[in-house]
Amino acid sequence: MSVVESSCPLGAATTLAELAQDPHPRLALLREREPVSWLPELGGWLVTRRDLALNVMRDAETFTVDDPRFSTAQVVGPSMLSLDGDQHARHREPFTAPFRPRAVRDGFAAFIERETDTLISALEPSGATELRRSFAGPLAVAVVTEALGLAGTTVETVLAWYDSIVQSVSDITAGQEAGAAGVTAYAQLRSAVEATVTDRDTSSLLTAAAGRLTVPEVASNAAVLMFGGIETTEAMITNALLHLLRHPDQLALVRADAGLLDGAIEESLRLEPGAAVVDRYATRDTVLGAAAIRRGDLVTVSLTGANRDPAVFADPDRFDVRRENARLQLAFAHGPHYCLAAHLARLETRIALQHLLQRLPALRLDPDHTSAPYGLVFRKPTALHVRWNRVV
Repeated sequence: MSVVESSCPLGAATTLAELAQDPHPRLALLREREPVSWLPELGGWLVTRRDLALNVMRDAETFTVDDPRFSTAQVVGPSMLSLDGDQHARHREPFTAPFRPRAVRDGFAAFIERETDTLISALEPSGATELRRSFAGPLAVAVVTEALGLAGTTVETVLAWYDSIVQSVSDITAGQEAGAAGVTAYAQLRSAVEATVTDRDTSSLLTAAAGRLTVPEVASNAAVLMFGGIETTEAMITNALLHLLRHPDQLALVRADAGLLDGAIEESLRLEPGAAVVDRYATRDTVLGAAAIRRGDLVTVSLTGANRDPAVFADPDRFDVRRENARLQLAFAHGPHYCLAAHLARLETRIALQHLLQRLPALRLDPDHTSAPYGLVFRKPTALHVRWNRVV
């Protein structure tokens, strides 16, 4: 055992399987005793305390995403997700205006309402379904497809690209060689981006960005927006619904006061962020908490751990839709890499939950199936089976 490992016995005993299955007890222990801990299975440091997590995410000069090991960049090339400093700002700025709160509401609310109602209408007569793949995923894909305005594509095509690119990123993160499907999918996405930005008769987010970025740069950022927009929102909807249905008392509060729905969404984000971790790489030797970090070390921030820090959130494991400081959660990260489309994801989730609760009477978990969040990097139930009373 190395000197670093011997100074972090809890980290040395922590497995990635444990963090994927049920991370919360282990993260609580690490946060209390080793808030910056070396995990041999991770090959890097894990930061679990909220104040230290903020330090890492705010300091892009010391803790950068711009590193050859960054898995997403290996698949889609440099983008706003994998660059820092001036280059990060150059890639991100062309996409910011459409994702500001008012622009999101004006540009997407009506579309989300229509898509939500269409999906629910298809489900309504059955009285039971698996909501992640029959509702949350299709809604997220439809909104991303609309937002990007890709020429000649369908929701099904975008979902296929997404699945293949995610698998390639996951393979690289797990230390494996990425399969050919991700390369093929990204090539097809890039071709669609090129067709979109060269079509003078279309007006889209990508066309606007092409005035300031090269076509390959537009394609890389389109892949990042697609990846984040689908993954984050599918998880937000699924996790929030799971929390509400698991806690009938809290669901009753939301049903009695629709104004508490936003609180329920923030509290769900706090308890189970769809993106559990974010990675950074140390650009120099530095000290974080009690840990001596060396230049080049991987520093992984546990958003899940930071979001249950008892120094900030009283009774941190409890789901409380009335929690006054729930918006201090870090599910959308922080600092220069704060999630660009956070307002859109919130709007989608709010509309989705409103319509599900209004239109599916006595919506409840299916007792014949278990549902629990799972995943090391991205956390959501693999399936969310529900039932409701059919209206005759």
